[in-house]
Amino acid sequence: MTRVSVNRTLSRLYWLLAVVLLLLLASKFANDIPGLPPFVVSAASNVYEFMRDMSLLIATGGVAYISNVFQKRSNFIDSLEEEWRNIVRTKSVLLSTCEKPYLATDDYLAAYYRISETIDTMRIVYRNTGETDGLIGLYPYEPLHDMRRALQTLDPRLTTEEVPKEKKTLARDAIEQAFNALRETFLEELDLEEPRRPLLVRGSRRLKTPGAAVSALVVAENQRRRLAREPSPRPDIDEFLTTLRAEEEAPKTGG
Repeated sequence: MTRVSVNRTLSRLYWLLAVVLLLLLASKFANDIPGLPPFVVSAASNVYEFMRDMSLLIATGGVAYISNVFQKRSNFIDSLEEEWRNIVRTKSVLLSTCEKPYLATDDYLAAYYRISETIDTMRIVYRNTGETDGLIGLYPYEPLHDMRRALQTLDPRLTTEEVPKEKKTLARDAIEQAFNALRETFLEELDLEEPRRPLLVRGSRRLKTPGAAVSALVVAENQRRRLAREPSPRPDIDEFLTTLRAEEEAPKTGG
């Protein structure tokens, strides 16, 4: 269930709730409105009594309906995230295929079937744009087909000679361009937010210094003393690990 579908459904629900509340309010104070015919006042009173008696059932149904809407939205997001992971893995396979110095038929076919599967699994998430009972519609994310077309230019079965490096580079760049175009629109549905503490400086380094809080140092020292009081079943292992720690913690000097 896309974000647009959820918002449209919730909007209809809010309007329905507003109308019901207004109806209840008018029914509640119908006796205080002068000039209303007695049958209107009686009908309003009956409506109010009925709605009050059914309020628990109506509220339960409303909560169940909203829960179902958000469950469908959650399932859709899960499918969308899995499809994106599949697209990323496929992109990696295609790029690695373009980087192979000698492209074998088996490598090409593995990459081709991978992009074909990715194109078809999109049906789990989206239907074609403009699809009707009589029309096929348009594939929703055409860059995936661009990635497939770029890969097909490297088919080793089309020639007896090795695919030139320039041709592989062009196909690789085309696949990257298609993937970047796809990323700009595909991820919008996930409602991604900016990180709370982004790290935006290039060449950043860790600012914390070695060490720990005093409480942790006290606990570590107590554990070390307790361990020292107990005889070791394998002194050779203790000596081995101590030597490794010392070598690891020793300052490294260039030479």
